[in-house]
Amino acid sequence: MSQPSNRAELYRQVFDQAIKEHTAFRLHAERGREFLFVARELLTIPQDVDRVSRKLTQNNIVNERGRDFAGMSRLILPRNSDDIPRIVRLLRDPLQWPGERTPFVQPHHAVVGHGGNMHGHPGQPPQVAGPLPAPDGARLGQGKGVTVGVLDTGVSKTAEADHPLWLKGAFLPRADEVDAAYAHDDVFAVEGGHGTFVMGVVRQAAPGVRLDPERALDPAGLGTEEDFFRALTSFDERVQVVNISMGCFTLDDVASEPVRRAVAQLPADVVVVASAGNQGTNRPSWPAALSGVTAVAAVAQERDGTRSPACYSNHGHWVDACAVGNRTSTFLKGRWQLPGLPAEVYDRFAYWLGTSFAAPHVAGRIAETMTTFGLSAVDARATLLGGKPEFFPGYGIFVD
Repeated sequence: MSQPSNRAELYRQVFDQAIKEHTAFRLHAERGREFLFVARELLTIPQDVDRVSRKLTQNNIVNERGRDFAGMSRLILPRNSDDIPRIVRLLRDPLQWPGERTPFVQPHHAVVGHGGNMHGHPGQPPQVAGPLPAPDGARLGQGKGVTVGVLDTGVSKTAEADHPLWLKGAFLPRADEVDAAYAHDDVFAVEGGHGTFVMGVVRQAAPGVRLDPERALDPAGLGTEEDFFRALTSFDERVQVVNISMGCFTLDDVASEPVRRAVAQLPADVVVVASAGNQGTNRPSWPAALSGVTAVAAVAQERDGTRSPACYSNHGHWVDACAVGNRTSTFLKGRWQLPGLPAEVYDRFAYWLGTSFAAPHVAGRIAETMTTFGLSAVDARATLLGGKPEFFPGYGIFVD
């Protein structure tokens, strides 16, 4: 096996191990319907919680009320760790509710950072890269006055010092938004630095833009719908564009209600850009597949400049745009240590690929279009994507 393939396989194994070590998460491994969920929890709505609780009791399933969030009601099933999907399907069955409306119920899904695989994280770790050249002085005004919110792993504690040309003064440093980044010593966690990389991609597209990072994922690239809701409703500044390089698959591909409610709480003039995911499937990923969210697939760019649909990228009728997914951007100092391979040492910059890095380019280009033409975010999105042919079926409009 060649080293790149071995490297990618080892990375997936490390990510799988991170899921196993995250004791609250479980994998529903039904082929073609895989997703991650929180053990012993299911979500419903206040109008249905009492009915659902009674039905569970009738089926000898012990349940109790948990802490609510996002206008959702949480039920804790202390004896049921792995069979939440089976229980939710039981509750969704109209035969269980003769003469009644079927209640709303879902698992509490986990979300993952999108960086082709089943979980959706980047297919392989970043590669060592040389520094980016300084931003073009003629472009420093592009995006000026626009703030892009970034939901991700947070931002490196030393991002401004490490990247004075790209990130210094671009955001308000806050302790609760710092990416812990390292598993131990200077060894990176499986998605440590993901948010810092994404922020650099936004600034490359619009060097004058401000950034407002919010931490929704841990350094392993894992979070929950609750984490997502909290982050998306916690911006410190007035944002015009939001980049979300993460998402989730769901039970039977039903839209995530907490994620939908979080997006719906944003002002109508905010444009939300979300990565489509990296499983190479047309299964919808949420929030990207929500109506009104700009879903972004990835394009692979070769060294000779040719471009083609990235084989790892999710795609489908719900995708609006695509952009190059293999990019060099701002990163951290540290080491990647994969089992059986030599350590790779990083000095603040990296090369990575995934829909995670196509999406922030589109978000940045929307900000740049806003300032270039004096447009609102909504009108800039329409200008950037309107009246152009689809790059490839299911991949949307290409954004250069």
